[in-house]
Amino acid sequence: MGEMRAPETVMTLSRLGSLHQCRLSFMRQLTRRMAREGWAFTRRAFQIDAQGVGHAVYTAQGPERAYSLIAFAHDLPPDMRSDRVIATAWDATFTLFDGIPSAADIQELAKNVPLQEAGRVSESSLSVSRANRSVRLWEHVVDALSKGQQPAKAQLEAVGYLMRTTAVYGSGKLGAADREMTAQRPEMQAPFQVEMLSVFLTRWFVRDLVEHMAQQRGGDTAVPLDPVLAQDLGIGNSTGLGMAPYIVNHPILFNNWITAREQAIAKVRALPSATPEQVALFRDLVTRSQTLVARWRSDHPLQIVKLSKLTGDMAALQTWLAAMDLSDNTPWNRLMLWAEDVLSEEGQELIASLILEPYGDLVDALGAEMADSSGAFIIDGAMPIGKIRELIHTSFGPLLDLDWSARENCARAWYVSEEKLEPRLGERFEEPVADYEQPLAPARDAAAALATLSAWQADTPVADFLAQHPEHRHTIRRAQIAQIAPYGEIRSNTIGADVLPIDMLRAKLSFFGVTRFDPRSDRWVRVNMYSGAPYPQDLTPANADLWVYPEATS
Repeated sequence: MGEMRAPETVMTLSRLGSLHQCRLSFMRQLTRRMAREGWAFTRRAFQIDAQGVGHAVYTAQGPERAYSLIAFAHDLPPDMRSDRVIATAWDATFTLFDGIPSAADIQELAKNVPLQEAGRVSESSLSVSRANRSVRLWEHVVDALSKGQQPAKAQLEAVGYLMRTTAVYGSGKLGAADREMTAQRPEMQAPFQVEMLSVFLTRWFVRDLVEHMAQQRGGDTAVPLDPVLAQDLGIGNSTGLGMAPYIVNHPILFNNWITAREQAIAKVRALPSATPEQVALFRDLVTRSQTLVARWRSDHPLQIVKLSKLTGDMAALQTWLAAMDLSDNTPWNRLMLWAEDVLSEEGQELIASLILEPYGDLVDALGAEMADSSGAFIIDGAMPIGKIRELIHTSFGPLLDLDWSARENCARAWYVSEEKLEPRLGERFEEPVADYEQPLAPARDAAAALATLSAWQADTPVADFLAQHPEHRHTIRRAQIAQIAPYGEIRSNTIGADVLPIDMLRAKLSFFGVTRFDPRSDRWVRVNMYSGAPYPQDLTPANADLWVYPEATS
């Protein structure tokens, strides 16, 4: 394996906010596994009335276990439709059930799942989620299908989904099973496989529901959605600040994600040559990626600029490829070095993802290493303070030299809203939030700990220091974690006046495997999941992986 990129290069917010999906993304790990193992998919129930109210059950049967999505459809008045976390009603609510539910299970879940936070489920539920219709597209599709027509392709591409999830909760939320109950199952070993399976089955339900509503309106005149058009539609997702602190609060887990990707990139860059077939696949996916970028829409000024640069990057890449032989002389390393000199971070990271595609046999096994099974990290109290200072310097470098008393460097404060019980980012000097601040500024806290540590002897055990300064315990813990998780720390200021929380959201969502990031502000983003993927009943080893790249337009 070649040399991995340094954490100080990879872990800046601007680069993390430019990551793209890749072979190791959690959705693609799931679809590859299900196809390889020959999972079977069955619609067990579809009891939805003419008003679009009722329930449906979709079962995915793996080699050893079955998982069932129970979907509850609701007739939601337009004035109640909201993506905000404080919403109390949705167009559809879901749970992923561990096994095949009985009639009694469904009856009990019907009392709770539609309530979401106000309800409770048992450990038989692995996730709880909800979704709202895309108002502008849903009616167009129902109306067209009811008249025996297909919806306009341009309108489908402009939105990309018929419903968007506003939350997909797992890992013990609302009484659902803790991850520890499923983590040892092979199919759940990679992170977020419960959630990815839930969304995969939700997409099937959404197609069935829109066709059902069209049939109810149009009767015998109605037609089903053209399979080609249906395949382009994914499931939308609206994600806000609640996700942003996750990567700060889970440094070992996030390190494992980044490490797997960086190891994969390093392995491919070290290859001395490439076969004609590998080069041909790469060139094809570059062209297909241009189609993906062309379909990527955003009204946000920041993303518009990034998309403009990425479009230029793709044109420059095609020009470079036309003049280059990728067969030998470490072709992928040459390409990456060129990209680092010429392209934007968006372009560099897209290429970093693309070079992995011809090498599933080389990199896919890294997906099994992306979960965190380390357990609680216990502080080593015997570590000398000199070593702690060294670790802090390694993790944060120039950030330690910032003037943390300057307003621009500590303008923001993370806190938890009492009303919404969700993380929020406030203006420290304009709102009364400082007293409620959450420890989500590792660099500032590290600088404060280092200043206090400077008065202590280098050979003093850190336990002595913490006995007098327990307020720095979290910083000492993170410093020691860095020994096993060098990619666990963000190398940017997370509370500065110019911080963009959407960079944190994109970093996490890219590992899910989403596409078409569309920031709605600097604090929340809409994305698309499973766009282009085969539906469950159509899944085969031949189409289970590269579905994320749309076929090139003529």
